[in-house]
Amino acid sequence: MAVPQPPVASAGSFAGRVCRATIAIGLTAFVLWKSDPRAVLQAAAVANWRFVGLAIVAVVIDRALNAFRWLALLCVVPSAPRPALGAVLRIFFVSTFVGTFLPASVGGDAVRAYALSRRNVALSDSLASVVMDRALGVLSILMLGVVGLLLVRDLEVSRSAIGALALTTAGCVVMGLIIFSARIDAVVRTLMDRLPGVVARQRARRVMEAVQRYSSFRTELANVVVVSVVVQMLRVLQAYFLGLAIGMTAPLAVYFAFIPVILLVMLLPITINGIGTSQAAFVWFFGRAGVPDAEAFTLSILFLALGLVGNIPGGLISTWDQLRGR
Repeated sequence: MAVPQPPVASAGSFAGRVCRATIAIGLTAFVLWKSDPRAVLQAAAVANWRFVGLAIVAVVIDRALNAFRWLALLCVVPSAPRPALGAVLRIFFVSTFVGTFLPASVGGDAVRAYALSRRNVALSDSLASVVMDRALGVLSILMLGVVGLLLVRDLEVSRSAIGALALTTAGCVVMGLIIFSARIDAVVRTLMDRLPGVVARQRARRVMEAVQRYSSFRTELANVVVVSVVVQMLRVLQAYFLGLAIGMTAPLAVYFAFIPVILLVMLLPITINGIGTSQAAFVWFFGRAGVPDAEAFTLSILFLALGLVGNIPGGLISTWDQLRGR
């Protein structure tokens, strides 16, 4: 069965997609113009495909670990309504592919939660699983970003990343307090009681209660955090291999300092799949380390393209389902 997509409001959704697409195209074109299109083409033309191959291997391992991470987070779902392993993997890979065409990763997460709820899993549990998946993913980015800052001793480079990591730290602290603190739980419940509409309040409360059930699965959460850190390290290595492919000489430590922050920028639901924002972030951050704009822009395009390669399995599954009429 094909993975269903959540219903959306057509008019508002269409306007939002047009707006995000416009921002993505405009921002990418502007950064490309500032980076000198001819220099970008020259940088791409000399790409060493052996390093590109290493990056592809890393992204395949990355996707497999991401699937395992979400499977582990389904520990809060009772075993009786929990779908079979094959169905869960199908949902994961197809929703990842669909998320390619939606704002940042938010759209793919929504598709995944909705598809899982159609498999007799409570919508609150489905939403909780993707909320925790995203939250622990962000936490792992933060952890790796801090390590990266410790590795880079250049003060200007460090200052470029500290602000974003500080905001991320605040968000992770709030999420942790919601899950583990009874006092914060009472505050959040009070705020939820002020939401307009009885249905909205009930749904918000159910999702929060589902998220808080993870406090009883600390071992599983610890395992997911470890896997998430490995995933982020693989993403840094992907960028590093791609940088080597186009002849960049920046040390690996610079990638550890900047890629986590760039990944946070790419999560912002401003454009479609981080197009435009990622180009601006790569050029700006790597420019602080003396990397020419053309090389940084080329790296950003290759990094996005690598993500599309990682989504190919979901596209193949979706196409096969369509051909079989599932």
